[in-house]
Amino acid sequence: MSRSYNVVDADGHILEPGDLWVRDIDAKFRDDAPVVIVDTDGRHRVRLAGTVHGAPLGLAMSGSVGKTVDEIPKMNYLDGRRGGFDPHARIKDMDLDGIDAAVLYPTLGLFSGAIVDPDLAAAVCRVYNRWIVEYCSPYPDRLFGVAMLPMQSVERTVEEMRYARKTLGLRCGFVRPNPYFERRLNDPVYDPIWAEAQELDFAIAFHEASSSGVAVVGVNRIQGFGAKHLVSHTMEMMIAAVNLIWGGVCERFPKARFGFMESSGGWMAPWLDRMDHHFERKGVYDDAVILRMPPSEYFRRQCWISFEPSEMTIRHGAELLGPEKILWATDYPHFDGFFPGAPKQVADKLPPEIRQKVMAQGAIDFYKLN
Repeated sequence: MSRSYNVVDADGHILEPGDLWVRDIDAKFRDDAPVVIVDTDGRHRVRLAGTVHGAPLGLAMSGSVGKTVDEIPKMNYLDGRRGGFDPHARIKDMDLDGIDAAVLYPTLGLFSGAIVDPDLAAAVCRVYNRWIVEYCSPYPDRLFGVAMLPMQSVERTVEEMRYARKTLGLRCGFVRPNPYFERRLNDPVYDPIWAEAQELDFAIAFHEASSSGVAVVGVNRIQGFGAKHLVSHTMEMMIAAVNLIWGGVCERFPKARFGFMESSGGWMAPWLDRMDHHFERKGVYDDAVILRMPPSEYFRRQCWISFEPSEMTIRHGAELLGPEKILWATDYPHFDGFFPGAPKQVADKLPPEIRQKVMAQGAIDFYKLN
């Protein structure tokens, strides 16, 4: 059944059960599967293949939206906002904010990029993808899950996309923008993935996370969790945009859809300006000869960018990139999320004539919600 959407949260999160994978995964992977543990400092973190991952305050941050800096250190993972764990509580919080639909990304699953073994990665993704469909099932026209993809193996990623789309009915898959095994996103080895996404009409969203055991650009030049959080989310996505657009992936796969999530959005227009400027001098920059159009045109054809509700540049981004190419997100229930009041924060920054396109149409087009 189709319905009208006027307000769509393009990037919310769920809070997985801490024992999801050790409970449901094939027995041969159980010892290495992600699991929430109590670390040596008493905080909840994720243990994965023998390594513990997590921020200084642990997983308490994952569900602490709306909490004060004094409250968060007293929390643990299970104290997180109930709407992260429970879809019925999630809908009540969405109704408080007037949100018609929410697209949901993992929390613990963001650590899956740290997995080295392709078979383990594929098994972890399969468990999660089945579970997120179950989580969303009470509200199939309001909650939309995003599949986890095991980029550690091209063949397994293609297989999981087919399963997610054809069997589970999911419309989008997410991967980290960080390099898997030091490969760039425009490495030809990934071409079967983009080709299959194009064939399946399956969107690909890039979503970064901090403290999650993968290579992060620039961390050798900064210090502290806050600095890493600042740098990783935006700069990893800037590099992803270069490799996908300047690197020729959009040229080779013109019907593929790519989304850049939770990295702020104000940088995209000047980044495309810079790419276009280099494209105009492609006699000097030899790697530009693979492009037939200015980079900004590839973006407008097949890319979307998500803004934070607090970004004052969202109106300018909509004007420069096109309002239908703009997404916005609550990041609920994470510590840096926006609840309550995110839709109003966004709407108040936009003129009435483009409000619906930013508030809903961009997400409808990217995720194919109708």
